[in-house]
Amino acid sequence: MLSPQDQLTELVRTLETEQHVFATDPLLVTEKLQAEDGKPIQKLHRRASRIDSNGNLARVLGKIDGRIKGLMIVMSIVWCLSGFLGLFTLLQSNVVNFFYVLVCLLGFHTLMLGGWLVMTLIHQGRQSPSWFANFVSPSYLIRGKDDVTQAAVDLYERQLQHSGMRWYLGRFSHQLWLATLTGMMFAIIFLLIVRQYSFSWESTLLSDQALIGLTQVIGWLPSMVGFSVPDSAAIVQSRLVTEALPLSVARQWASLLMGSLIMYGIVPRAIAWAFCALMFRRKKMRLDIKLPYYQKILSFWQRQVVDADDFNEVAAPVAPKASVSTGKKLVALLEYPANQDHLWQLELGGTVSDSEVEHFGIVDDRDDMDRLTNYLDQNPVQIVLGIHSQALPDRGTLRKLDRMAAHAKHGLIVQLLNNDSNDSSLSTAAVDQKSIQAVRYQQWQAALAARNIGLVESGS
Repeated sequence: MLSPQDQLTELVRTLETEQHVFATDPLLVTEKLQAEDGKPIQKLHRRASRIDSNGNLARVLGKIDGRIKGLMIVMSIVWCLSGFLGLFTLLQSNVVNFFYVLVCLLGFHTLMLGGWLVMTLIHQGRQSPSWFANFVSPSYLIRGKDDVTQAAVDLYERQLQHSGMRWYLGRFSHQLWLATLTGMMFAIIFLLIVRQYSFSWESTLLSDQALIGLTQVIGWLPSMVGFSVPDSAAIVQSRLVTEALPLSVARQWASLLMGSLIMYGIVPRAIAWAFCALMFRRKKMRLDIKLPYYQKILSFWQRQVVDADDFNEVAAPVAPKASVSTGKKLVALLEYPANQDHLWQLELGGTVSDSEVEHFGIVDDRDDMDRLTNYLDQNPVQIVLGIHSQALPDRGTLRKLDRMAAHAKHGLIVQLLNNDSNDSSLSTAAVDQKSIQAVRYQQWQAALAARNIGLVESGS
């Protein structure tokens, strides 16, 4: 999985390419971070956190992550209980066949552990199984049709297809086995405390000497860490026992049973779990900052102003001064409402009477544009367009501007609202916010100059 910061950064990238409206304008955040220090990945993390200023994106990611981890915890508890109950059922008789119980405890577990080791050696470098991605898919764990939830679900599903997730799957499977073995250990300890058992063995083919040798081999590793192992006399004495053995002999068999479960069951699984956790950490998915989206942001941050001796400064483009035509005017606002009353009087200095003005309202979506162009095709007017400081001169906005200019028979003039550096609305703003507004104002100047669209100067 990506780290939480990488996940948030990648989610912002996904949503921004889909034209999502964030709590904070990404362009403002990007411009402000240009002057800040830090490594590229740190600045990208900082940018994502500031864009998600209300924490909505982080909450959705946290909800998905919490439910996946919660599902794994619940499954581990269920596996632990199943191990406890399984062994509790197995040890109901007072006389227990030691080797039969040992095979029931560790036989299938050992086969599965060996199979995992073989498959790991064979399938090195391959992706995680598709069934695992479907099993833990967050689409089953979280419901939501909004674009943030859908983008977060898609992000998690992309991560589940990463090659490093095979180690995540391995770690999870070992975790379930450890839970099962731990449940068995709890059951053994509990039953040995509250009940008194006798241990026996029986065999048609194996002699006493063969079973003595087998027991000594099994007991070698547990004896290294302090567990008791039955001696030869105790092993022979335990053959075909139908009644209680001496307590000292029963304790030796019980100690060997617990030691075998720990040394041949829990310890190997714990080592396999730690190995998978280490490999998953090494193969962990990283944020790909080589994507064009990130490279564009990093390139913007790396722009430097060269020395004056080596650079001939080119004058910034300036939009032409607006020329007010005679006849009827159509006043409209681009995308954002304006707080000023009688917008057209502010723009045109009160030189136009109310009877010459038609108010259109806000032009935002496709329906607004279609309604506006139909009106312009049927009425020869000049458009007086108010553009708020929050509006961005992006590709979509400029396409709207070009379409208005093409259909307006008497032309199009623009007033940039709240962009004057002396505006009272900015008098208490921070210095960096003023500089961002100045950059935005110059961007609109360049866009209008390129289209030869007149600009109404503030206070004209």
